[in-house]
Amino acid sequence: MIELVAFLGNYGREYENTRHNVAWLFESSLPFADKLNWQNKFKGEIASCTPLELSQWACNSGLLSTKDGNPVHVPDDAPAHIYFLKPLTYMNLSGDSIIEAANFYKIKPENILVVHDELELAPGFVSLKWSGGLGGHNGLRSTKAVLNTPDFYRIRFGIGRPDHKDIASYVLSSFTADEKIILSQVFAQSAVMFTKALLSKDPKQLIGEWGKKNLI
Repeated sequence: MIELVAFLGNYGREYENTRHNVAWLFESSLPFADKLNWQNKFKGEIASCTPLELSQWACNSGLLSTKDGNPVHVPDDAPAHIYFLKPLTYMNLSGDSIIEAANFYKIKPENILVVHDELELAPGFVSLKWSGGLGGHNGLRSTKAVLNTPDFYRIRFGIGRPDHKDIASYVLSSFTADEKIILSQVFAQSAVMFTKALLSKDPKQLIGEWGKKNLI
């Protein structure tokens, strides 16, 4: 099961609503975001909950429940806690924060989920992925370097490619008004997949449906 979720982004008010910070925007949109108590640690901000708490929060918010309205089942061998991390190292050093948290809590790479922006997917698309290439993403490159493996989960939010070659200015620019509308639709539906992944004994089972999904 997933034990550590890393939301990649850049620290600072000037980066808050930029494309590169889509993972942080997603985290703040989660129905249970206000339940998380963030603390400064591991070169970032970290929060945690138990799987049982997450299941109950998801049920109370109407995000995810059984057909009869009860919280979804938590596997018997679920981890004691699920940790949520926002590295404050800037994107290209994200791995420094992730490895500190992973080492402290003794979490293996295969139990880590990294949430990030994706140039190769158009706005409106979301993708749950296991392992694979890095797509030139500096945050993923840093994460792979410190973990010494690409074998970790990713949730990729499509931001599309610009019609010019200045990728850096594009990812560090704000979403347009239309893109913000798209994001609100994407986030609402992706929250269900995200929660299912965290409460699943084998998140790979969700990839068939969520490997590359257009939500608009």
